[in-house]
Amino acid sequence: MAAPVFSEVIGRYVTVEVAGAPYKIFFAERGEGPPLLLQHAGGLHTHQWRHALEDDELTARHRVVAFDLPRHGKSDPSPAREWWKEEYRLTGAFLRELTLAMCDALELDEQTVYVGQGSAGNFALELARSEADRFRGVVAMEAGAHTPGAFVDWWQHPHANAAEVGATACWDQMAPQSPDAERWATWFYYTQGSDAFRGDLYYYAVEHDLRERLGEIDTARCPVVMLTGEYAYVPSPQLSRATAEQIPGAHFVELKGIGHFPMSENYPVFRPYLLDALARIHAEAPAR
Repeated sequence: MAAPVFSEVIGRYVTVEVAGAPYKIFFAERGEGPPLLLQHAGGLHTHQWRHALEDDELTARHRVVAFDLPRHGKSDPSPAREWWKEEYRLTGAFLRELTLAMCDALELDEQTVYVGQGSAGNFALELARSEADRFRGVVAMEAGAHTPGAFVDWWQHPHANAAEVGATACWDQMAPQSPDAERWATWFYYTQGSDAFRGDLYYYAVEHDLRERLGEIDTARCPVVMLTGEYAYVPSPQLSRATAEQIPGAHFVELKGIGHFPMSENYPVFRPYLLDALARIHAEAPAR
């Protein structure tokens, strides 16, 4: 019988106040050094970043932290909000207040690099615009200035299996050569959060719109690197590139041979791109 193998990743809860209500948030962390805050995509949870959290080289350089948004993974919605009486719609204001509250609670200082994917990738651009002095830089993955179209009413139709429909739609955005086990794991994660996924898409596809504000992002204060997979189509690499071109000093890299979920569908291919993005940010960030 093989001996048990214990991960060095530590998972804990912390209670923070957001929008006047307490939220018990689950977070996982490992490592030491300048903080790296990894935020999961809409409809997913911290386990999406499991490979990065267990990356010995990455965690030797950084204190790597990831947390579940409320309604995702192990983070419940706040009972003080009587959440069952309202439709869930994620907003940028809530994301900002929660992210800053978590940074304060976990003592993540201005050396923190924020890495977000999907909804969190769009939010990374907003952080660079509005909270430039709170972060050393941001990596915006699968992001665009405006990404409409995904917030649809049929999601809640009784004839639709929202969990499987949403997960299978995401399957189409993964590279066919990514390992089957990792693609199916990503699909499985999405089957667990259909209600949260639709609510997250409100921010992603409806509220988020920086088309007239990209010029307000000052990359001299907060460097921006945008990464989008070759096989992604919402947004496409072309849309992400066009967004980056409207941010003076931003960098865009197309991830070859990979799709919309690089960190979970094929981490070995994604890893060099992530390390290069972090190296670029640390080289360009102002001294603080």
